[in-house]
Amino acid sequence: MLYPYHQHAKVLIVDDEKANIRLVEMILQKAGYTNVYSTADAREAVPLFLEIQPDIVLLDLSMPHLDGYAVMAKLLAEMALTAVPILVLTADITPAVRHRALKEGARDFLTKPLDEVEVLLRINNLLENRFHSILLEQRVQERTEDLNKAQMEVLQRLALAAEYRDDDTRLHTRRVGVIAQRIAHALGLPAEQADLILQASPLHDVGKIGIPDAILLKHGKLTEDEFAIMKEHTVIGGNILSKSDSSCLQLAEKITLTHHERWDGTGYPSQLSGEEIPLAGRIVAVADVFDALTHNRPYKHAWTIEEALAEIKNQSGRQFDPDIVKAFLNLQSESKL
Repeated sequence: MLYPYHQHAKVLIVDDEKANIRLVEMILQKAGYTNVYSTADAREAVPLFLEIQPDIVLLDLSMPHLDGYAVMAKLLAEMALTAVPILVLTADITPAVRHRALKEGARDFLTKPLDEVEVLLRINNLLENRFHSILLEQRVQERTEDLNKAQMEVLQRLALAAEYRDDDTRLHTRRVGVIAQRIAHALGLPAEQADLILQASPLHDVGKIGIPDAILLKHGKLTEDEFAIMKEHTVIGGNILSKSDSSCLQLAEKITLTHHERWDGTGYPSQLSGEEIPLAGRIVAVADVFDALTHNRPYKHAWTIEEALAEIKNQSGRQFDPDIVKAFLNLQSESKL
């Protein structure tokens, strides 16, 4: 009997004896299988496998040109993580043959001469396990995606919590993330790394949660003591994000701790200089300053874009990494920011 979830299963038969192929095809077609493929030339097994992407392979062991073990090795190399079951066809039922086949990747055996009921039962069993595994993997993937979405939402809300302190628009962190991602792309970083910077950089000021309102929202220049307290937001943020297993939070921790370091070594909190500063921190430093300059803050009015660009350029080699400034200015000139 054909199970409903096997209706569209693809079966590949590799056997140099055409009579065996025809017999198996007849058994499967009678049971309702409609996607049955075959070859009597072992050398065609891998190309055919790659073309049709079967759900199960029925493989003879004794064949010219390539025996079943050689074909099995090639198939397993192509399968990667797909785990397509291989059902061995053999007239040799000695333990040595069975043990070797199992060791080299076979999932089960069909003994020649073939029995119709046994053929269907063993194929159905292997397909059932395969489809259940696929379903489980899909559910795990869906669950993982849900958890990742939940994690990103929590991170966004954490960044938003910090923004509520000193940004009326609640958009600063989002803008910094987008600008930082575009700079990363312009520097030639892999898309995956640029996307991670997009996700992590909005948390760069999360440590402001720990800064008193009297300092954070002060109109006018901070005193030396007040500025010393303000600088602590980098360390506070680092502590909030530390010791995480998440690659996003690990990068966010680096960014939080280093986006106020300066290329010339006069920044804070650790007076790092040059390439001692993590690349993501150097990128966010430019994105953060540009956005802060061009938008109103409690302590200042917005600068024009031209004024902000001039300041960024002026700080190349002092506050900012010259290569990052160059990439940033190129983006601006190409209207990609």
